[in-house]
Amino acid sequence: MAEGGYRKPKLWECLLVVAFAAGLISYSVLKLEVDAHIPIASSAVFAALVAKFMVGVPWSELEKGMFYGIYVALQAVMILAIVGMLVGIWIFSGVVPTLIYYGLEILSPSYFLLASLLICSIVSLATGTSWGTTGTVGIALMGVAAGLGVPAPMAAGLIISGAYFGDKMSPLSDTTNLAPAVAGTTLFSHIRAMVWTTGPTYLIVAALALVLGLKYGGGELDVSKIRTIQEMIRAEFFVSPLGFVPPALVITAMAMKMPAIPGLILGIFLGVLLALFKGAGLGDIIGALHYGYKSTLAADISGAADTAALSQILAEKGLGALDPELAKEVGGMLSELLNRGGLDSMMWTISLILLALSFGGIMEKAGFLEVLLENVLKGIKGVGGLVSAVIASCFVSNLFLGDQYLSIVMPGRMFAPVFRKRGLHPRLLSRSLEDSGTLTSVLVPWNTCGAYNSSVLGVPTLQYMPYAFLNYLNPLVAIAMAFMGIGIFYRKEGDADVVEV
Repeated sequence: MAEGGYRKPKLWECLLVVAFAAGLISYSVLKLEVDAHIPIASSAVFAALVAKFMVGVPWSELEKGMFYGIYVALQAVMILAIVGMLVGIWIFSGVVPTLIYYGLEILSPSYFLLASLLICSIVSLATGTSWGTTGTVGIALMGVAAGLGVPAPMAAGLIISGAYFGDKMSPLSDTTNLAPAVAGTTLFSHIRAMVWTTGPTYLIVAALALVLGLKYGGGELDVSKIRTIQEMIRAEFFVSPLGFVPPALVITAMAMKMPAIPGLILGIFLGVLLALFKGAGLGDIIGALHYGYKSTLAADISGAADTAALSQILAEKGLGALDPELAKEVGGMLSELLNRGGLDSMMWTISLILLALSFGGIMEKAGFLEVLLENVLKGIKGVGGLVSAVIASCFVSNLFLGDQYLSIVMPGRMFAPVFRKRGLHPRLLSRSLEDSGTLTSVLVPWNTCGAYNSSVLGVPTLQYMPYAFLNYLNPLVAIAMAFMGIGIFYRKEGDADVVEV
């Protein structure tokens, strides 16, 4: 019997729920091309029906599981809402446009992808948040990529690789603290263990970024398009070196161990101050925080009815020297890129998160995942097989739980006793949890991380996935090293970095 007085589900019952969810969600998202919300909600209903009428789990217990599933990710939901406001005010006040403007001055296609990887890695290491990195610096780099002719999915993939490297390795990151806590080791022992797998992978990703960048560097740089982008940005936004101050201060504050939520709120406050400095009204500032930025000049140019109307708009804004056709093209690009942010913009993603976590809570409370993971362990004897099982379980959890926190917690709970029994150091488990649980979350369209990054970067998850090299190469490198016996840690008597869980 399970802890609540009801029996454990049978394996075929677990497989029935998983097969239904996998079939419904994948068919709906990939074939019907609809949002994942209703398929996930339907999967949650199906899982609850199986749990109630076949396993005998009381509704009160299933309800508790749903609420707990949401509770563990409430911080992520709050960060999501705050980042929405941050993006809106940073575009409105000119922070993001300034980063795009000056980025076009110094970057070239030949090293843009490598620079994006390094910049996002540094920012995420300093702040401990991949979401904050992609939602601010990442958006700016997407604008630079558009000006340089680098494909958006490729740029987004390298931006995400850098952001998740920093998030994974930063002592300020939630997941970097969560994984060792679940596995039973200390924070810095966990980080040192991750260097073994993440370090070589990062070098591979950097080499790929350099090679891809050189490919684009061989082409002709469209100087006229870049100048058009810059002139239109300067005509619509407040472009000044002051725009570098808010991100610099936020990075500094978080590097000094300010928690993520206060640090992001500081960024909002600095964006508001910059908007007031440029003469914006309080109503417009509140509108940007709530509804995001709505393009004015770029939208007018891209929506001009004919050449005469377009030429008149350009002349009125002092842009008469621009080529009208190129200006119209750039206007559409800037409108698509910068019409975003605001609290409202995150409601789609937050609703997806709540549904996904409700589904995950039912799966956990009914014991479906526990039975599946127990069966995964059967027949696994070697360390390589055990590490592979952890990594695979984390990925499956990301698919069916919808959140990276649960994909770390649940496999961690299941595998910790096995690692202890086999004499393996818990930092090997914590490293494996992050190698997959943290990194593969962004590759799943209906996962919180995949949905968020797709939203802020404006690129569908399945399009940027092939270029998010770090996120799928790191788990493969970890598995290969485990089978080769490299970076394997065993418990010793009196280990100071082992915490019983």
